[in-house]
Amino acid sequence: MDPKQMFAQMVDFNKKAFDNAFKAIVMVQDQNERMMNTFVEQAAWLPEEGKKTLNEWISSYKKGREDYRKAVEEGFKKVEEFFITEEKGKSK
Repeated sequence: MDPKQMFAQMVDFNKKAFDNAFKAIVMVQDQNERMMNTFVEQAAWLPEEGKKTLNEWISSYKKGREDYRKAVEEGFKKVEEFFITEEKGKSK
């Protein structure tokens, strides 16, 4: 097997593994968010400022999560582009 093809398959495998792991993490975080929202709704003793802070925290970790996903996807795209340009250069 061609080493470049093998490496491309390894990259594809890692990309799929990342996607699956990321989806699992998102599911867990979303479930935790729903549980926290239920708790906050029932916590009459929690001031509005505290609720606002918790909502900002949720928004912040969601933004961080998406920024991380985008950064990883950009990395995978760069690796894939490297293989595409490498193959085009060899075929000339």
